[in-house]
Amino acid sequence: MNSQRVMPAVNPEKRAEAVAAALDALRAGEPVGVPTDTVYGLAADAADAGAIQQLFELKQRPEDRSIAVLVADVAAATALVELNKLARRLAEHFWPGPLTIVAVRTPTAPSHLGTGTAIGVRLPDDDIMQAIAGPGPLAVTSANLHGGPTPSTAQGVADRFPTVTLIIDGGPRPGASSTVVDVTGATPVILREGPVSRISILAAVKA
Repeated sequence: MNSQRVMPAVNPEKRAEAVAAALDALRAGEPVGVPTDTVYGLAADAADAGAIQQLFELKQRPEDRSIAVLVADVAAATALVELNKLARRLAEHFWPGPLTIVAVRTPTAPSHLGTGTAIGVRLPDDDIMQAIAGPGPLAVTSANLHGGPTPSTAQGVADRFPTVTLIIDGGPRPGASSTVVDVTGATPVILREGPVSRISILAAVKA
């Protein structure tokens, strides 16, 4: 029997219950379907290497493709990456929001996060996600098979990943993945352009 649950979190009275269930599942090492401010994602506790490995397996994702980390505030980001002047300027302009900043990892960041010397971090503009990420950063990847389309609804995630036992329903999502910018060098390098445009990033850097 399929024990999958899709828990509504749109209404405030349901949100606390859904967030608590998500936190319980994450602490147990289970992946959870979550509504980010861009697309639906699959989340795991960023401190749990085994849970993150499950994300790669669920998505059929190559292991050399790192998974971004979502945080509840800037302080949580600074525990994982070195936010240099360029990174802080972008964060001030676009966080919370759909911008993933790839920055140099801190010496204390878990070795299983990111690739090489860098980790991609983001502070999402979504109350549900900030609540779920409150106790600790989350490794979050789009809820699709690698290279395929991403569902914009919780039911779409449930249909695509029937073995994921909990999906949080935050309503339809915009469907555009975040912009990704690398700030490990002297100038920003846009790795993927999304809701935050190249023009907006360059303007913020020059401001």
